[in-house]
Amino acid sequence: MHSGAGTGTGAAPTTWSRGAARDLLARARERHALGTEALTERAAAPERVRAAYRGARDDLVRAQLAEVPVDRIREVSTGRLRVGPVEAAGFRTVAQVLDASTAQLVAVDGVGSRTAGLLQDAARQIFDAVDASLTFRIAHAPHDPHATGLVRALHAHEQVTRFFAAWGERLDVDVPRLAELAGAGAVRGTLVRRLVAGRARTRAADAALTALAPVVDGLDASGVTDALRRLDAALSSTSDAELWRDYEARAAAYYAALGELVDLGVDVEAAEGYLPEEVVQKVTDQELDTSLLRSSLRGYQAFGARYALVQRRTILGDEMGLGKTVQAIAVMAHLAARRRTHFLVVCPASVATGWAREVTTHSELPVRVLHGDDRDAGIRTWVADGGVGIVTFPQLGHLAAAGLPRPALLVVDEAHYVKNPRAQRSERTAAWTRSAERVLFMTGTPMENSVEEFRSLVGYLKPDVADEIDPAAGLAGAAAFRRSVATVYLRRNQEDVLTELPELVQVDEWEKFGRYDGAAYRRAVLKRSFADMRRAAFVRAPEPTAKLVRLREIVDEAMDNDRKVVVFSFFRDVIETVVEELGPLAVGPITGSVPASRRQELVDEFTHSPEPKVLVSQIEAGGVGLNIQAASVVVLCEPQVKPTVEAQAVARAHRMGQVRTVQVHRLLVEDSIDERLLQILGTKAELFAEYAGRSTVGAAPGAADVADAEIARRIVEQERARLDEEPAA
Repeated sequence: MHSGAGTGTGAAPTTWSRGAARDLLARARERHALGTEALTERAAAPERVRAAYRGARDDLVRAQLAEVPVDRIREVSTGRLRVGPVEAAGFRTVAQVLDASTAQLVAVDGVGSRTAGLLQDAARQIFDAVDASLTFRIAHAPHDPHATGLVRALHAHEQVTRFFAAWGERLDVDVPRLAELAGAGAVRGTLVRRLVAGRARTRAADAALTALAPVVDGLDASGVTDALRRLDAALSSTSDAELWRDYEARAAAYYAALGELVDLGVDVEAAEGYLPEEVVQKVTDQELDTSLLRSSLRGYQAFGARYALVQRRTILGDEMGLGKTVQAIAVMAHLAARRRTHFLVVCPASVATGWAREVTTHSELPVRVLHGDDRDAGIRTWVADGGVGIVTFPQLGHLAAAGLPRPALLVVDEAHYVKNPRAQRSERTAAWTRSAERVLFMTGTPMENSVEEFRSLVGYLKPDVADEIDPAAGLAGAAAFRRSVATVYLRRNQEDVLTELPELVQVDEWEKFGRYDGAAYRRAVLKRSFADMRRAAFVRAPEPTAKLVRLREIVDEAMDNDRKVVVFSFFRDVIETVVEELGPLAVGPITGSVPASRRQELVDEFTHSPEPKVLVSQIEAGGVGLNIQAASVVVLCEPQVKPTVEAQAVARAHRMGQVRTVQVHRLLVEDSIDERLLQILGTKAELFAEYAGRSTVGAAPGAADVADAEIARRIVEQERARLDEEPAA
């Protein structure tokens, strides 16, 4: 025997010993079995998802039909049906008729085969009608076999897809090669075969084994074998509990995978932002290279990335929670795959850490931090090597657009920060906007209070389009306005494109002032302090105030139901009072003085806590940029002056990936500033929806922005007048 035989060194032995041959063949067969199973799963996994989805969907439809009385069958039947006999026989619902066999129905007195057929046809029609109108969501129900089966099928599909994205081409070649060479070399594996084989077959077997050794060793050395074993373990050993924990943590990824395989009923026009047909066609024709992405895109997200590529200088105005960041990363990944090197993200400090994490999580692109202690080193590395540079608005002054690499894409997150063109950060951003090849402004609130702000943002990107924006354009019809901004503005709403988004339940919790908080409120009104009026309900007092009592009740109920809570307030002293009241249940607080990296650490602590906790945050520190989907209960300690502030805060929890119904509790006091603010909130929210919703303007009244200072003055005077008419407490 050759001294190198069976050692896996790639030597070319003249003969193979039986022992060495058996060892090599055993290794080859194990890898062939794993590879064959993986190839089988590649074909089977998508079909398994579709079958599990159909089963889970049918179960949901049947659950609804179990609530539909059997006499509704008359409404859809084309013949005259006597439903009374089957109802008397115990068939009370449409579901029971649907599940009954023909024999069971015919056994009922007064029901013949023809009537039984008509009953079944009518029940199927009702089933189809309910199915067509059903909005499908994966029920968060670990004990439901249909829901668990779908989650398991999706988990397997994702594992298989990820494996083949990395190793598919190699496996397609090596698995058949393993079978071919192992079959030819099997002669050397047993004594009997070796004795009966002729000299020519023995030499051929030695040659096959010599060729087989580097194939097996290559699979091991490259990591394919270990990846196959991990895939096998993931498909066979993952428990139901592990599956559901993974689903709850990454529900968005599961729905993205499901949406690629089945029709979830997304409104196509809504997913395309209600843009004109000619714009949609150009976007649809745009190729999107996802080879450098680590995550799947939803259909509307892929459309958004293509839109940004086609239009080059745009505003992505998707509602909060729809994954604007992922769409921007997809654009950068596409350009990087086309050998573009430098990308720049400008954002508030509160979301800079989140941006770095998102880029690393969702793509292969390197991240360069261009702010903070490592700013200078980060700038040097970005200039020399490229990647995604992340800089905050305040730190942008340390980057001069002139002389530095021209970004292939400039992303400006929370772009409404630069709505005032005369502000210093706006001027710096404008300089980079002029320099970059492509620009993507991102904001869920492109028009907080006035169409002028929207026009200002468009002016950075396409001044000619901005000049054409007329606040009165909506009077000529919504389509006319859509066409005027279609090349620069894309917006989609959650309810239009996230069919799986759980219900949002909003409750106004009305309380009455007690002795101490009422007195604090009257003092605040008398001294005309708008801020003190807003936070009087949380004044420190010998006994808990009404709002604090209600807050504790909401938290206790959430803890009993294993729900995590996030509490928002504008005021730091209110936050301190809440933290003191909640004690060890509280995580945080997140305030304006907490560094962005620490804010993310607190969110991670809250998210990964095995026990329900309460994250406490100032609304302007934690209400933007953070993903708090672990919380399914949101408490707002007081109404905000701007509707978008509240909307952004709620969207931290009610967003893509949330699997539970989200409860929003707004703490309010009767006959107080809270009532006045709700009136203002309603007016402003209507204005925002009218101009910014769905990329269009409806009828456009000549509404002007009302400054916050004027709102405060007016409310204070209204409250002084009201209290002057009431007897002192």
